[in-house]
Amino acid sequence: MNFLKKSEPCVLTFFVLGRPTFPVYLTKFKPMLADSFETIVQRRRSNRRFDPEVTVADEVIERSLQRAILSPNSSNMQLWEFYWIQSPEEKAKFHALCLGQSAAKNTAHLVVFVTRQDLWSQRAKWNLSRIKESLQGKEPGKLEKRGLQYYSKLMPLLYRQDPFGIFTGIRKAICFFMGIRKPFMRFGGKADQRVTVHKSCALAAQTFMLSIAAEGYESCPMEGFDAVRVKKALGLPSGAEINMIVSVGKGTEEGVWGERFRLPFEDVVFKR
Repeated sequence: MNFLKKSEPCVLTFFVLGRPTFPVYLTKFKPMLADSFETIVQRRRSNRRFDPEVTVADEVIERSLQRAILSPNSSNMQLWEFYWIQSPEEKAKFHALCLGQSAAKNTAHLVVFVTRQDLWSQRAKWNLSRIKESLQGKEPGKLEKRGLQYYSKLMPLLYRQDPFGIFTGIRKAICFFMGIRKPFMRFGGKADQRVTVHKSCALAAQTFMLSIAAEGYESCPMEGFDAVRVKKALGLPSGAEINMIVSVGKGTEEGVWGERFRLPFEDVVFKR
């Protein structure tokens, strides 16, 4: 079962689906990006009070969402959706759903980041079709064969569920016995699937917020909301989950609650 090799998710995503541009981009721009990125990271602060007189152009949000879509994610499955809240009526509704907190008041835009592990089959088929299209009628090489096997066999094994928990048992058994002889990814039931898709979605949310900072505006990620009512307001199915809600606007000085404090570097970074 070569398609279960530990290193292949990243390899397949890069070489099969993203072959053309990455090395050129890295070589050409790496020396000039560090200072700009440092400025963006230092500028991004959670701002909880926005200036109601300042609008944020739709183009800013669209560019930032386009960048969020480029975020790294598990096996390129992209099990996420982003709901852009922009009408005054909807923003007022979501202010209440966000428990009336100040970060959701007078916001120019809101974006709801949603996980969709229930769409795994659809997204696996999409990746399969992209690999097949890239072949352009040619016979698949070794790497393409692994990609086809990866999305047609491994993804169903990782994500498929059944009422009796049979697939969960199979996954746990494979991980247990394969892990006896060598390091092996431990992946069981719905909890592991939820962790995977929420990590990917959070990466997209962070890309979005950094983009908003680069555009000259502020944002605030929120976990304080009524998830049941938010799902109902968006018409989401039971398999969808709310990852976070991010408000966007022109921040104010009073919206930043003091200096940014972080634990010392040596308390959280460990060299081995």
